[in-house]
Amino acid sequence: MTALSTLRQRRAAALGRIGLLTLLYFAANAAHAEPYLAVQLGLKCSQCHVNPTGGGLRTAFGDIFAQTVLPAQHLDSVLDNWTGQVGQYIRVGGDLRFDASVTQVPHAHSVQQFALEQTRVYFEADVIANRLLAYVDEQIAPGGALNREAYLMYWGATHDWYLKAGQMYLPFGLRLQDQTAFIFTATGINMTTPDQGVEFGWERGHWDAQIAVSNGTAGGAVSGAGKQSSGQLAFVASRWRMGLAANRNDQPAGAKSAYGIFAGLRTGPIAWLGQADITDDRSIAAGQGKQLAGLLEANWMVARGNNVKVTAEFLNPNRAVANGEQTRWSLIYELSPVQFVQIRAGVRWNDGIPQDDLEHQRLYFVQLHGFF
Repeated sequence: MTALSTLRQRRAAALGRIGLLTLLYFAANAAHAEPYLAVQLGLKCSQCHVNPTGGGLRTAFGDIFAQTVLPAQHLDSVLDNWTGQVGQYIRVGGDLRFDASVTQVPHAHSVQQFALEQTRVYFEADVIANRLLAYVDEQIAPGGALNREAYLMYWGATHDWYLKAGQMYLPFGLRLQDQTAFIFTATGINMTTPDQGVEFGWERGHWDAQIAVSNGTAGGAVSGAGKQSSGQLAFVASRWRMGLAANRNDQPAGAKSAYGIFAGLRTGPIAWLGQADITDDRSIAAGQGKQLAGLLEANWMVARGNNVKVTAEFLNPNRAVANGEQTRWSLIYELSPVQFVQIRAGVRWNDGIPQDDLEHQRLYFVQLHGFF
């Protein structure tokens, strides 16, 4: 190969990389975190995550985006263009979140603490390229190892449908980073309560749908024949999206059902997220009857690598009891100074019935998030 040919190949490769990064930058409109990223991009969760319903290991697109568009500044690194690829068939990734927080409750001493929220590692093996993969999401700290997801997933030849079997997060509405959101605590469906079962997914054009049947025990022991059914259907456009979700869990202690509507909208630099759920819990342990939970979130990207998040939440823990409503407000600033790092600082305050001090707590926190 001549020196001229080598130079041309290098120049073509460099132009290709520049073109890709430029495409990612302008397509993203500088948005950079959680589900609102998908709203800003006008894409489905499967574009940035191996799991079609979101969360966990990032795809190669998600990894490159997180290194080139997400941070305020990109520093030269030996991991530049990291995509998690180890060999030809294996991909890995991870997340670590460490918090410093102050919790204030009326008529009680403030609680100040440092806490390792979680350290998680992800593993994907492409058993058959683009068709069959094995996936594991393992939380290794704090405490002992705790499996979150472990499944096999088979894609159809046209890659518009899949079948998944194992332990998995259930499809139901938005998949936010904050697992204490009212829409998660009311339904009990979040990223801390995966279940074992099967899931069928369908993605075609603007449409996205999943149906799952699972044990209904959040990964615990099965004590009866009852099963949990979950499903959602969403329409995803370039500037907005809307979906419906439903869940029913029939267990010996009683049935629980949940129905939700969720949406996203992009208005200039602001990405909006919303979800409302109605839950009817007839289990003996809870006995709370019908609940209503809602969330409205705005994410404003004030500059590259800088995002301001404002969240308003509502919870009626028992619609049969008057004046029991709770609200929660959050103001969070997210800074991604360089690739692989995010710093989050915020305040969250609750309001509820006057006689319950816990419903009037204030939380101040700073979080370091490292990921690869």
